[in-house]
Amino acid sequence: MSEPRDELGTPASRWRHGCRKIRESADWVDFVGPDWVKTIMDVEVKDRFHAKQGRSIGRWTLTAPDGRTLVVYLKRHYILPRSHGLLSVLFPRKARSPGLEEYEHLAWAAAQGIPVPRPVAAGEILLPGGRLQSFLALEELTNMVPLHEGVPQAAEQLPAPEFQRWKDSLSSELVRLSHEFHDRSTFHRDWYFCHFYIDEADTKQVPENWRGRVTVIDLHRMIHQSFAIRTRAKDLAQLLYSSDVPGVTDEDRQGFWKAYRKGVWFSGLLAWFVRMKWRLYRRHNAPKG
Repeated sequence: MSEPRDELGTPASRWRHGCRKIRESADWVDFVGPDWVKTIMDVEVKDRFHAKQGRSIGRWTLTAPDGRTLVVYLKRHYILPRSHGLLSVLFPRKARSPGLEEYEHLAWAAAQGIPVPRPVAAGEILLPGGRLQSFLALEELTNMVPLHEGVPQAAEQLPAPEFQRWKDSLSSELVRLSHEFHDRSTFHRDWYFCHFYIDEADTKQVPENWRGRVTVIDLHRMIHQSFAIRTRAKDLAQLLYSSDVPGVTDEDRQGFWKAYRKGVWFSGLLAWFVRMKWRLYRRHNAPKG
């Protein structure tokens, strides 16, 4: 993580001329040059590009003059609520945009020892008149796959006894990661299989220890909330719902819950909320017609 590089000015100057809050890793300028902030919102990114509703994401391959390569996913928000821009004019030190908020969430997670992607640059750009934009560049998780792909791959490549040991040890790590968030009254709010990444090589072997081998992505919706049983249940229901992939059985899900609920004094009530949310997800995503 980098030190803040903020150009805040006064409320009047922020309204008339805007301001910028920038974060960058030590090696970022090597790849993009010293004036990168001026072009970051306009640079063309074509690889795996997707855009909708004033935001975009794309894969950007950068090469430094010395031949080093850096691959990032660049998230950009071009149109944000005007109320966020006005708050940024009045109270500029707090993050008001998805790019800078996710950067701070990643910094929090990394400080707790939770594996997350490396943010190499982030920023909040306040334009004249309170118009707000933001960006975040995340280093690619090279040779890694999301769990909804990795679990079926392991099921195909490992003998049944080894695959069961693989699942049991992975489940223990998912329990640990869930508690790393929840025991700190912190909730991901998109706790789906597709937001956990593992090394593709680990789909062909049983790691001695999964600790530190599962990376959590997409922390933009993360919140800190005291005794939020419904929000905790939402995380767990999302994990339960998204575990419906080849290779995962009801016994595996029961094993996860048995391990997770230890030390959770309200586990009975929590289980009721999880089942309720899980049914809602299933009903909402059921095939129509």
